[in-house]
Amino acid sequence: MWLKRISILNYKNLEQVELAFSHKMNCIIGKNGMGKTNLMDAVYYLSFCKSSTNPIDSQNIRHEQDFFVIQGFYETDDGEPEEVYCGLKRRQKKQFKRNKKEYTRLSDHIGLIPLVMVSPADSLLIAGGSEERRRFMDVVISQFDREYLDALIRYNKALVQRNTLLKSEAEPEDALMEVWEEMMASAGETVYRKRLAFIEEFIPIFQSYYSYISQDREQVSLTYQSHVAEGDLLALLRESRQRDRIMGYSLKGVHKDDLLMLLGDFPIKREGSQGQNKTYLIALKLAQFEFLKRTGSRTTPLVLLDDIFDKLDASRVEQIVKLVAGDNFGQIFITDTNRDHLDKILRKIEGDYKLFEVDNGEVSERKEADDEAE
Repeated sequence: MWLKRISILNYKNLEQVELAFSHKMNCIIGKNGMGKTNLMDAVYYLSFCKSSTNPIDSQNIRHEQDFFVIQGFYETDDGEPEEVYCGLKRRQKKQFKRNKKEYTRLSDHIGLIPLVMVSPADSLLIAGGSEERRRFMDVVISQFDREYLDALIRYNKALVQRNTLLKSEAEPEDALMEVWEEMMASAGETVYRKRLAFIEEFIPIFQSYYSYISQDREQVSLTYQSHVAEGDLLALLRESRQRDRIMGYSLKGVHKDDLLMLLGDFPIKREGSQGQNKTYLIALKLAQFEFLKRTGSRTTPLVLLDDIFDKLDASRVEQIVKLVAGDNFGQIFITDTNRDHLDKILRKIEGDYKLFEVDNGEVSERKEADDEAE
């Protein structure tokens, strides 16, 4: 799958954008705050039905406007056209359509256009709370496993209902509590089983990418932690119910799962340098791409690399350039404030590429890219 054209109206600071992309490499240059990330986010939105940076849809509408529209015109690996439309008016329900037919459930769209994005916000995967690392697993697995996404939705619904009962002033009825606990346990066991299988397959791919980028300078690891590994989830919920009632929320379950990220034998959050942390994050995301590609999904994922070279030494930048310029990747979007970084990539691209410049929300194609990259 590749994005041939995009049409954007009033999305963040992008007033009106019409672009035709290269099927291979699309480099986007511009100073900070000009709209490079907003352009990437519009591409992300078409895959995930939401922004990567702001979950409140109405706040993504351009200032003093009443709506935004994003349209993507794709071509599958088999040459078939796909059109995706998203529109939102203030105080109205969001519309999401595939080939002019509106979705009944937005979750039905997830996985149609697999996408991996690397951005500065990913630093929260290491520095942030466990919810960031769970979200990472959810984003990957949901793109190829419909059963996982359905189980996750059921689990979260039951979790909200159980927490509501735990917070109530009156003592909740045991029968009602049992209903939600049984749903949490059933859906949670599915979520756990699929997360565990994913991580076991994912780890060697991730370590391979880290080793390549760092040129074997460090060893890294990743460990999945879950209450479900302690025993039957339904039994854990029942056993914890009285304590949960005192706290007012559920202390046990897959909503507390985490990933332990290590550099050598120590947490990378504590021991890693900025360059090592950045390498760890990029390796995670490139492994995410590789995993999605290997799962037998019907299309090669799009890759969005937003300002990834900051804090990396020249040798690691060179290794990443070799990777993304290679034949293993499909369509790539890459942004940077430094033209030199992009020129290094363009010199290694034998096939098609395009270079765009973003200035205060306006995006234009640089026609002289061929001459400057030589």
